[in-house]
Amino acid sequence: MEKYTPRLKDKYRNEVVPALMEQFQYKTIMQVPKIEKICLNQGIGAATSDKKIIESAIEEMSIIAGQKAVPTKAKKSVSNFKLREGMTIGSRVTLRQEQMWEFLDRLITVALPRVRDFRGINDKSFDGRGNYSLGITEHIIFPEIDLDKISRISGMDITIVTSASTDAEALALLKGLGLPFKNQRN
Repeated sequence: MEKYTPRLKDKYRNEVVPALMEQFQYKTIMQVPKIEKICLNQGIGAATSDKKIIESAIEEMSIIAGQKAVPTKAKKSVSNFKLREGMTIGSRVTLRQEQMWEFLDRLITVALPRVRDFRGINDKSFDGRGNYSLGITEHIIFPEIDLDKISRISGMDITIVTSASTDAEALALLKGLGLPFKNQRN
């Protein structure tokens, strides 16, 4: 029986790698940038007053990612926010390998097109080292979330970590994979 490989991983190997080799004149295939991991992060401000919010956020994040989410703890106490050191204030997941490719495929083909008034994602959200971050205001754009069972709508941050050394290489990699960037009118 043939081993399953995600659709986007095949596209990366067969289409994106040759295109990037030609565009950036790499001497070896090992120089071509690749996606190393995808980090999902969700901060819940109301978590200080209600513990059930955190439990539901961790459960929803796990459903979206297809992998168990872990709670994030506060590093410092902040009296103005009624926050104590060690309190749970969010959830996070780091995706690698097959889960990473599957999540990215679902993000591109299903979730982002469901965003209201969607005109593409910003191409200025690179960090200078080839990593890309985007924020989602409503986690209900993912089809795995049952609208009847959620208590509140929350956002999340998605960071795509690549092995690219420059933002231009990372942009070409992500465009090749099909991320819908806004059209420039400069």
